[in-house]
Amino acid sequence: MESALSGEVGITTHSDGYLHAAAAFEGEGSCIAEARQLAAGFLTRAHTEHGVPVSQRSVELVRLVVSELITNALKYATGPILLDLRIADGLIEVGVWDSDPRLPVARAADVGRVGQHGLEIVMAVCQGFEAMREPVGKRITARLALTDAPVSDSSGSACLQHCSS
Repeated sequence: MESALSGEVGITTHSDGYLHAAAAFEGEGSCIAEARQLAAGFLTRAHTEHGVPVSQRSVELVRLVVSELITNALKYATGPILLDLRIADGLIEVGVWDSDPRLPVARAADVGRVGQHGLEIVMAVCQGFEAMREPVGKRITARLALTDAPVSDSSGSACLQHCSS
């Protein structure tokens, strides 16, 4: 696991063709900006060094999703936060692990509510969404298209999905 503080995004290329980067954060406020920068750097390097098509809109959406998921981890859990980025089949998978086992619940849309729209936003912009308990804590995973063209997730569905196993 690479520390986000190292400044350089390390990309691992796996034998089955996907690109991967990961970082651990100490759970301090500055980690939100660091995580956003890490995600943008990962996508930039995937594009420039590996020829992966990535739209500017996708970079901005990934930065938004990373920001919302890391913010929620900071707000609801104590201890370290793990960010896992994976590119395969025209999608980027953003995984965030934290120590709190409680799964998030998206609230019903309410234009009058101030705040607490993060999960609602994430689910609106991604092609796939999962929340799963781990032996310790939970892992939230959002899948987003790398280009502006619609892309299905690995299950063949372009719909949002929320798993709570």
